[in-house]
Amino acid sequence: MTTFEQRFGQVPEVTASAPGRVNLLGEHTDYQGGFVLPTAIPQKTTVGLGRNGTDTHVLYSANLDRTLRVPVGEVGEDFAPYLTGCLNLSGVTEGLNVYITSEVPSGGLSSSAALEVATLRALRELYGLALDDVELALRGVQVEHQFVGVQCGVMDQLASSLADTRTMLLIDTRSLERRAVPFPAGAEVLVLDSGVPRRLAESGYNERRGEVEEAARLLGVKELRDVTDISVVEALPSPLKERARHVVSENARVLEGLEADAVTFGGLMNATHASLRDDYAVSHPLVDDLVVLLQAHPDVFGARITGAGFGGAVVALVREGTAAAVGEAVLATYGSLGKVVVP
Repeated sequence: MTTFEQRFGQVPEVTASAPGRVNLLGEHTDYQGGFVLPTAIPQKTTVGLGRNGTDTHVLYSANLDRTLRVPVGEVGEDFAPYLTGCLNLSGVTEGLNVYITSEVPSGGLSSSAALEVATLRALRELYGLALDDVELALRGVQVEHQFVGVQCGVMDQLASSLADTRTMLLIDTRSLERRAVPFPAGAEVLVLDSGVPRRLAESGYNERRGEVEEAARLLGVKELRDVTDISVVEALPSPLKERARHVVSENARVLEGLEADAVTFGGLMNATHASLRDDYAVSHPLVDDLVVLLQAHPDVFGARITGAGFGGAVVALVREGTAAAVGEAVLATYGSLGKVVVP
């Protein structure tokens, strides 16, 4: 793999990293003021920066072995908007060499948020930007909205900026209050790649957000976070009824999961998958097959699709010390389409 020095003929002035994340409970609630329960994964994205003395940014992805050149102040195409969005929002007026390498698989593990947070961390160091870790995450959300075209919530960037691998991070996405929550005793997390690629801007993500916003309007509330009696959503027309039912029930599952043992927590994860599959309609048949295989394994407490959906990764809560063996056994049956990401 080509290094920064080999690619640009200089050493990077700054280098920064940020992790991907996996969400245990609380999917598609963060843009309705809800509760989420992610954790960081060990895999990180690393970004190096160096001034190049020109009016053009040179962006190099080591994973793709691809170089993009984008004039300062413009956005560009391909993977450029994730980077140029960060540069433009941070007021960069000079050309930079940008080198990216990542261990975070795409699809459900917030690879884009990890890229944004790593880039913003590097910019904060290079230019002495007055951004705390929460403000930095919120700037990453702005990048998604204004430059990438995905109307995401705040969970992914907050998790990449604030979470660790030792605990889950409960985030109230309305107030941004947060606290560390221990994993259920006797359990560990397993993440598998379903092998089904997806792209959020081309999927139904923005459509789902529009549907739940309309549901909230019809119910006369600011956000579905404010609905505590799930029966009131049954008066909505389909598919708004189903979309709202997922969000309201998912918020309740997060709160129940805070004190749950491994068996109960796993059951909540199973219920989340059913809700994402049936009410929110963001799963995929192959993903469902992988989840079923996991749920049937005797060392698995629960399993579900994770991330925005439409493909990507699945997450399971498994008996402590069994993640690698469970992953190997399940993927052998599944057809070796994925790989163990986090044992």
